[in-house]
Amino acid sequence: MFKTLASISIIVFLTSCATIVNDANVPVTLSFSDGSSGTCNLSNKRAQYKVDVPGTNQIRRSDDALKYDCKTAEGKTAFGSIPSEMEGAKLAGSVVFFDLGITDSITDKHRTYTPNFTIPVK
Repeated sequence: MFKTLASISIIVFLTSCATIVNDANVPVTLSFSDGSSGTCNLSNKRAQYKVDVPGTNQIRRSDDALKYDCKTAEGKTAFGSIPSEMEGAKLAGSVVFFDLGITDSITDKHRTYTPNFTIPVK
C-alpha cells in the first residue's frame, strides 16, 4: 500500500513541473512591419542568435526580455525587446502540487515569448 501511494505521489509531483513537460526552447516567428526581409541579432541572458527575418526560430526560454537589433535589406534599422511571460497553467500546477516552482525558476522553463512578433521598422 505504501509503495503504491508513494509512486502515485511522485508521478503527480513530477508531472506538475514545467521543467519536465516543457522544452528548453520556444518557437518565435518574426516579421518586419513593412513586409521586408533582413537579419536580426537576438539575445537574452541564456543565448544569442543571428536570425533571418521573416522566419521562425527556436529561442531559449528565459525570464528576461528577448532583445532584438535588426537591419532590413533596404538598410532600415529596428531595436527593442519582446517581454518574457509566465505560463499561468504551469504556475498554478506548481502551487497546487507544492513544488512552488523552485526548479522552474532555476531553468526558466515556465517562461515563454510571444509566438508571433512583428518588429516595427521606420
